[in-house]
Amino acid sequence: MAERVVRHFQEELEQLKTRLLEMGGLAEERVRAALEGLVSRDMTVVERVLIGDTPINQLHIEIDNRCFTLLALHQPMAVDLRAIVSAVKINTDLERVGDLAINIAEAVTRYLKHPPVKELIDIPRMAGIAQSMLRDALDAYVRRDITMAEAVLNQDDELDGLKTQVFRELLTYMLQAPSTIEPSLDLILISRHLERIGDHATNVAEDVIFMVSARDVRHHSADRSDGI
Repeated sequence: MAERVVRHFQEELEQLKTRLLEMGGLAEERVRAALEGLVSRDMTVVERVLIGDTPINQLHIEIDNRCFTLLALHQPMAVDLRAIVSAVKINTDLERVGDLAINIAEAVTRYLKHPPVKELIDIPRMAGIAQSMLRDALDAYVRRDITMAEAVLNQDDELDGLKTQVFRELLTYMLQAPSTIEPSLDLILISRHLERIGDHATNVAEDVIFMVSARDVRHHSADRSDGI
C-alpha cells in the first residue's frame, strides 16, 4: 500500500513537470509570435497573441491546484517539498510571461500604426536571449541541473545591457525627429517587457537552485526592480 502511494506521488510530480513545460512552451510561443508580428509588421499574428490568453490562464489554475493537492494529501518533505513550492512560484512566473507577451503585442499594435523608426536589430536579439533563458531555466527545472540554472543567471546582464542600448539609441531618434517619439516609446516599452521576461526566467533559475540544493540565491545577484 505504502509503495503504491509513493509511486502515485512520483507520477503526480512527473505530471506536474509536464504541465509546467507545456505552460512554458505556450508562454514562449506567445512572446515569439508578438515579436514576429513586430518584425514582419503583420497584425494578423499580433491579434492571435492578443486573443490567445485563455490556455495559459487555465493551466495556471490547474497547476496551482495540482501543487496544493500534492501538499495536502502527501505532506512531502525535503526535496519533494521544495520541488512543489518551486513549481507554484515557477507557475506564477510563467503566467506573467504570458501577460508580458500581451503587453508586447499591445505595444506592437500601436507601433505598426506608424512608419518604422529604424531597422530592428537589438530588440530581436533581446527576444532571442529572453526566450533562450526561459527554455534553459525550464530545462534546468526538469533535469534538476544547478549548472544550467546558474548559466541562466549569467545571461541577465547581457539582456539589461541591450535594453539600455535600445533606450539610448531611440532617445537620439526622438531628439532628432519629434514624429518618432510615439513609436520610439513603444519600442522602448517592448525592450522593457523583454527584460522583464528575462527577470522571470532568472526567477525560475533561482527556484531550481533552491529546489535542488536548498540554497537561496535570490539576493546574491544584481538587484532587479519588482513587477511583471
